[in-house]
Amino acid sequence: MKLGDLAPAPGSRPKSTRVGRGIGSGLGKTSGRGMNGQNSRTGGGVRPGFEGGQMPLSRRLPKRGFTNIFGKELVEVSLDALNQFEDGAVVTGQSLLDLGIVRQIKDGVKILNNGQLNKSLTVQVLTTKGAAEKIVAAGGKVEVI
Repeated sequence: MKLGDLAPAPGSRPKSTRVGRGIGSGLGKTSGRGMNGQNSRTGGGVRPGFEGGQMPLSRRLPKRGFTNIFGKELVEVSLDALNQFEDGAVVTGQSLLDLGIVRQIKDGVKILNNGQLNKSLTVQVLTTKGAAEKIVAAGGKVEVI
């Protein structure tokens, strides 16, 4: 196979319809928009969610809840997930990503007091008090970042 032989599967990328290109194309003159009316005009049509003047569904339904714009979204990691690290390793957000323990980091990572820790590690992410005590008890160290 050569570079020039590469092509998508036949029919997977159909040609776009060219409108307004003469009467023989089937979509000439008005380009399939009809003669008159709102949708035949440039910029015509209604905005998304418009229901013809009826009160839209998004405004009819009751609103609930509250979004804290200052809230932090932390990714939670169980303490026993840290047993995947080598003895004496440094646990950071990036090292958790590299091992696949977390998929993505939003505003930070927090270690929760779930399970037991069998390795002595240096932890450089947020922890709960109980998790910090277990890390120190296992011979590790918690560094406040």
